[in-house]
Amino acid sequence: MRIALIVLAAAPFALAALPAQAQRGNGDPVASAAIFDGNFSKAEQQLNSRLRLDPDQPELLLNLAAVYAQTGRTSEARALYLRVLEQRDFEMDLSADRVSTSHAIANKGLQYIRTLQLSAR
Repeated sequence: MRIALIVLAAAPFALAALPAQAQRGNGDPVASAAIFDGNFSKAEQQLNSRLRLDPDQPELLLNLAAVYAQTGRTSEARALYLRVLEQRDFEMDLSADRVSTSHAIANKGLQYIRTLQLSAR
């Protein structure tokens, strides 16, 4: 199964290290727009609402983890990335010519969090 992704554009640090933000046909376009606009509070509300209906949807978990990472809630972000890693790995389109997997994105997110924590010391 392939899931199309939109790269999160609001990274204050190295964008390449930030996990991609996932969306497929049943993703949440409102949350995606809110993330792109930097409205993390609205994105979080939308994602939590969708996760109540489908708690294991990897693209929603990755989006919410990215929101948590961007708002300084690294423990919550880490927990969601680890949750994605416990699931089956999904192939995801990052762009028209780039493909990754949900596990690779989650691992990049964990790496990003480690980098943030090391730089804060």
